[in-house]
Amino acid sequence: MRHRISDWDDAYANGPNIPGGDRWPDLWVGPAREYRHALEEAGHAKLDLRYGDGARNRMDLFLPATEPAGLVVFIHGGFWLRLDKSYWSHLARGAVELGYAVAIPSYTLCPEIRIGGITLEVANAIERAAELVAGPIRLIGHSAGGHLATRIITVTSPLPEEVRSRIVHTVSLSGLHDLRPLMHTAMNRQLNIDRQEAWRESPALLEPMQAARLTCWVGGAERSEFLRQNALLANIWKGLGAETEVVEEPDRHHFNVIDGLADPHHPLTQTLLS
Repeated sequence: MRHRISDWDDAYANGPNIPGGDRWPDLWVGPAREYRHALEEAGHAKLDLRYGDGARNRMDLFLPATEPAGLVVFIHGGFWLRLDKSYWSHLARGAVELGYAVAIPSYTLCPEIRIGGITLEVANAIERAAELVAGPIRLIGHSAGGHLATRIITVTSPLPEEVRSRIVHTVSLSGLHDLRPLMHTAMNRQLNIDRQEAWRESPALLEPMQAARLTCWVGGAERSEFLRQNALLANIWKGLGAETEVVEEPDRHHFNVIDGLADPHHPLTQTLLS
């Protein structure tokens, strides 16, 4: 069956193509605030930790009741244009209840910064979190965060080797791994992606770091471009020596595909920590 994309904006538009899609991101605000406050009152949250000089270079760190078994870093999405760490706190619950510390950073948004600059900021956040929590590191990012998480584990990663060597698993949730199609969208007036940056910052156009382990996870009900981008990176990196897996979770769309992280027993959390 032949198919050619003529409307790139629609191809990457999630909210208008999900029934009740306008409920997000507001639907995350309450649960995130409640979880954040609960852990802060219990003495298991360190909020607004600075990792850089930018106004948004801050992260929240959620801690288990016992010595952490390792570190999870959750990198949020929003097409590199919107949102911050405050929307996602409740998604730390699954890993925290299983004994892991979870760091959730904010970062400077486009057009104040280029995507390559965000990559550097996220690397700084991971490095800072790694100073605070010992043990293996697992990265997980959603949408644009999936791009950032996978960009971090390429051979051109800005992370120092001592931190890179601790990363044992990366999960990209509905990630954007090839930036070239985004150049055709209206949002690129703010993103300012050009061919040079697309080739430099697209994980699908880069090689994975040695011994990379990658799971590309997407909702089965997502836009076809997110399904394609999800399978794309796992396919390419498998041929470059990485250990890869592709998961299409049935009956999940772009916004609720992340919900499993709040449940320690959900397959998404179990996969991340495996």
